[in-house]
Amino acid sequence: MHRLAIFDCDGTLVDSQANICRAVEEAFTAHRIEPPPRIAIRRIVGLSLVEAMRMLLPEAQADDHARLADTYKQIFSSMRITGGLADEPLFDGVADMLGTLDADGWLLGVATGKSDRGLGYILAAHGLSARFVTLQTADRHPSKPHPSMIEAAIAEAGAAPETSVMIGDTSFDMAMARAAGTRAVGVAWGYHARDELTAAGAHAIAESAAHLPLCMEAA
Repeated sequence: MHRLAIFDCDGTLVDSQANICRAVEEAFTAHRIEPPPRIAIRRIVGLSLVEAMRMLLPEAQADDHARLADTYKQIFSSMRITGGLADEPLFDGVADMLGTLDADGWLLGVATGKSDRGLGYILAAHGLSARFVTLQTADRHPSKPHPSMIEAAIAEAGAAPETSVMIGDTSFDMAMARAAGTRAVGVAWGYHARDELTAAGAHAIAESAAHLPLCMEAA
């Protein structure tokens, strides 16, 4: 049975918080709503957009959340055109770590709250598109922590829950892994604190990209 490593994107593979925070702030401002503080915005990274807006503005209606999400997408797309990847670098050691896992026989996948378009852009720009055998996004699945993305990734890769690992930086990723019956490995360089990852069910927490393969084996 294939071994499958499924990665979150924002906060795990790439450090995109600057762009995400700016886009949320501009979206709220465009709708004449006071933007939330950046610490609150970082808390929702990884969720699908409508769910993220619901958490940031719980007193609003569903239509308002949908409008904010649409405005965010337009702003983020415009930022990409003008700014490229200036504020979305790979975390240190990620490219080498993916190569190590690939060489060791792991199949690689992604499960992210991004859209197909957004994920495709990131992977292509960093030269990583060929690394992954399955890409699961918010375009086809409920928001994390629903296990749908992991379940689809496992099926597409020909793996099994017991041979798969979900790697992410948020409690949403850890809860999603637990719901899908896979191992859950948190990363210490992302947007949620270590104790949150542990409380959400992380079997292990990697301190660095180089440390991650060892954590995956031990989890």
